[in-house]
Amino acid sequence: MKDRRGQPADLSAVTLREVSREAGVGASTVSRVLRNQGSFSARTRDRVLQAVEKLGYVPNRLAGALASAGSNLVGIVIPSLHNVVFPDLLRGVTRQLDRTGQQAVIGVSEYSIEREEALVASMLAWRPSALLLVGLEHTDRTRQMLDAAHIRVAELLDLDGEGVDIVVGFSHREAGRACARHLLERGYRKIAYIGRDFASDRRSAKRCAGFREILREAGLDLVAIREVVGESSTELGRTALASLLAERVPMDAVFCSNDDYAVGALFHCMAYGIDVPGQLAIMGYNGLDIGRAAPLPLATVLTPRVEVGEIAAQKVFSSEPSQRLEVSFTIVPGATA
Repeated sequence: MKDRRGQPADLSAVTLREVSREAGVGASTVSRVLRNQGSFSARTRDRVLQAVEKLGYVPNRLAGALASAGSNLVGIVIPSLHNVVFPDLLRGVTRQLDRTGQQAVIGVSEYSIEREEALVASMLAWRPSALLLVGLEHTDRTRQMLDAAHIRVAELLDLDGEGVDIVVGFSHREAGRACARHLLERGYRKIAYIGRDFASDRRSAKRCAGFREILREAGLDLVAIREVVGESSTELGRTALASLLAERVPMDAVFCSNDDYAVGALFHCMAYGIDVPGQLAIMGYNGLDIGRAAPLPLATVLTPRVEVGEIAAQKVFSSEPSQRLEVSFTIVPGATA
């Protein structure tokens, strides 16, 4: 076997014992320095780190986890990195983990519970100290693995359903209801919906269901539902609104399942001289920076994803029993509705 330079590769990795010989200290001391645990002098630390750099040593985290029947790793599975909501969630998680010396291992499910199952299985093989998942819907096998793992599990950003252990979030159904009330109170009656396809984004489906509940109480319903397939984007939001307008759907407002779609809809209106909110009101969801910075600040819902991540990462290392923690969302009136 050859390395990337075409030279014969040395298949024997540098060991902890070689580092200890180079540094002139015991292997246990090297281990304490690398884990930043226990007592050692600044001089010893410098010698160990110099040896590590000189030899190119990379710790075998898997071996360490198996030896200690545990690790400082925390597994986190999120649906997407494309939607800024989930990087915000990770920011809250890692902010808390940094305080406790834990390290995040991140997997992306692409909104597939089957892919989530495979990621959970891989992470559990590393014996993480805790596992964080987005949402409450999982495959039966995922739930079986979580039950058998005997570690703390936190499910984030949803309260509409049964949790495994710790649940931190808010009700998407109630958020949808709040959005419907907001638009009805402002006189809108012919409302269309643009959102990601319900089969992949179950939380979006819950919001739409809650929205329709309030409309039906008022003797109304959505005049159109446009499910968008693919990663959320402003381009898809713009295209979705353009198609509704081309079909002459009678609407005075559009509720979008996220701010990406809503900003795209706003861009389309600006490009074609459609008065917002005079001719068409637009409401989004998530309270993203782009919506607040738009020429017309977006009417939306600010979701506490950073706070949810921080709370969840704290609770999985507490001795408290299983619990459900609600973190409130906020309606942002904006200027588009």
